[in-house]
Amino acid sequence: MMSLLNSSSFVKNSVSGVSRTQSQSLRLSVRRPMVVAMLNSSSRSERNVDVSVDSAVKEVNAPVAVEADNSDRKELDAAVGGGVEDVYGEDSATEDQFITPWFVSVASGYSLLRDPHHNKGLAFTEKERDAHYLRGLLPPVVVNHDLQVKKMMNIIRQYQVPLQKYQAMMDLQERNERLFYKLLIENVEELLPIVYTPTVGEACQKYGSIFKNPQGLFISLKDKGKILEILKNWPQKKIQVIVVTDGERILGLGDLGCQGMGIPVGKLSLYTALGGVRPSACLPITIDVGTNNEKMLNDEFYIGLRQRRASGQEYAELMNEFMSAVKQNYGEKVLIQFEDFANHNAFDLLEKYRTTHLVFNDDIQGTASVVLAGLISALKLVGGSLADHKFLFLGAGEAGTGIAELIALEISKQTNTPLEETRKKVWLVDSKGLIVRSRLDSLQHFKKPWAHDHEPVNKLLDAVKLKFSVSPEGVIFPHLPINLPTVLIGSSGAGQTFTKEVVETMSSFNEKPIILALSNPTSQSECTAEQAYTWSEGRAIFASGSPFDPVEYNGKVHVSGQANNAYIFPGFGLGLIISGAIRVHDDMLLAASEALAEQVTQEHFDNGLIYPPFTNIRKISAHIAAKVAAKAYELGLASRLPQPENLVAYAESCMYSPKYRSYR
Repeated sequence: MMSLLNSSSFVKNSVSGVSRTQSQSLRLSVRRPMVVAMLNSSSRSERNVDVSVDSAVKEVNAPVAVEADNSDRKELDAAVGGGVEDVYGEDSATEDQFITPWFVSVASGYSLLRDPHHNKGLAFTEKERDAHYLRGLLPPVVVNHDLQVKKMMNIIRQYQVPLQKYQAMMDLQERNERLFYKLLIENVEELLPIVYTPTVGEACQKYGSIFKNPQGLFISLKDKGKILEILKNWPQKKIQVIVVTDGERILGLGDLGCQGMGIPVGKLSLYTALGGVRPSACLPITIDVGTNNEKMLNDEFYIGLRQRRASGQEYAELMNEFMSAVKQNYGEKVLIQFEDFANHNAFDLLEKYRTTHLVFNDDIQGTASVVLAGLISALKLVGGSLADHKFLFLGAGEAGTGIAELIALEISKQTNTPLEETRKKVWLVDSKGLIVRSRLDSLQHFKKPWAHDHEPVNKLLDAVKLKFSVSPEGVIFPHLPINLPTVLIGSSGAGQTFTKEVVETMSSFNEKPIILALSNPTSQSECTAEQAYTWSEGRAIFASGSPFDPVEYNGKVHVSGQANNAYIFPGFGLGLIISGAIRVHDDMLLAASEALAEQVTQEHFDNGLIYPPFTNIRKISAHIAAKVAAKAYELGLASRLPQPENLVAYAESCMYSPKYRSYR
């Protein structure tokens, strides 16, 4: 089969920085010599390292015939059609196979050391240093990948301030991409709080001061009508996951405007490290519509638009243009993850685009899935089924209502009871008190399903003490103590709201109260691990959104779990990608929760854990991906056919490896 590689496609792909590789999966035969020389040339005259774009255009002006046999073409079509395979063979190559680092011309010498995708630092071999004109540009020592990891960890551990560790990690990512991911994968429990919550919150607050190089796309109101053009400016073309924020509700820190970019960058680092999605397939985006944060507007180092936030039609039109441009540029199967949008926009965007795009809101859906997994695990410690418990929330925003809905869905699935009935097992408290039917007219639309029949209650402590049950007919039975809350969940973003009296009251009628303080960062947590274990006399089953150190109480060491979304979204996204899913369904979220809960062993339970340790997160992600993909196939939402026989093995085989490749 013949196809033409013309000058425009060559220059466009070369200048954009797309890695071009000869791989075993696509054996192309070029009829005419390319202007760009291969780096295994033995003669200095052959290397052409000073080729300009203009000369490249002249040299490749005539079409070049390229041949590929049918089997190769099928492999290429499969790679382009979906999944996480590397189209250019870079990730499928073994350590003893060779790849070519392309960068406008083939990357060589000084430019190769400045290319984070191909730079290996002191790990370049003697042969590679000769072939790639690196002699004299590096010290004579050759070190292996493992020693580089050890050295970097020693450097990072010398820093006492978390933000300094964060900056060191970001500098490494911009210098040596594979070393960054190997470091993160092998030290995930230590470095996860650095590259993501809680440290990323401080990084966003100071993003204007620490900003060096762009790590994603910034789209502002000034770009209206040009968003498709901006997307085409991004050098990588095979995008599979986009994480986008407008910066209005960054963690529990509020409106940080354009400086919320740290969140998409951090999330996508975890997509690669924990879920195995190739870095080149990930795109962080910040939508800048202004900020209402006066401190940011008055900060001379602020990097965003200096205006109040746009809203209403102006905001909706910009987001609609963005969503349309993404689909037009990257196709039907690109996953768009909404991150840290304010409540009023988060629910509307998810509802508007969930039927037309592959969209996922981590604050609403990801948090819900990871919390549900923890609750399913906790049942092994407290007994009963989800339907036997009563759930009380402090916080009724994106996270709170999202978790509540998924709990109700799971109970409905288990008991074959209508969703409207299972919702009555879940009660929410917001800033104005218990959400009850008498407040219905003043409630935001996403809170209305949780307005039950009850007299107004203003304080959390009073809600904890309530003894009531709701019959299928909506009749209240205040005398049934079985319906005192057994699970207390905090998603309020308000620190220290689970007071000593609240925790002691929960512990007075529960042998093992389940207490989840989910708000991030650590300063916003509803209570600390030490407070939960101390006030419950060591009986609480506790998990939090941000990590806490182990706590010793009465001679026993309690290791608290972390209800971190990083358990779910990397594997969830991988499952969508490997199945070629075109839409997200609630049943996929339930499947992800069940898959995560299955990874908690008896050993973990014996230590009081309701989540598995992050040390095995890649295997956990593979199991989650397999369950999500299986559900996509079951629901008829998968486009990657036929379905692999062993989805776990297939997910693992698709994962990005940070091992160095050998260069010609």
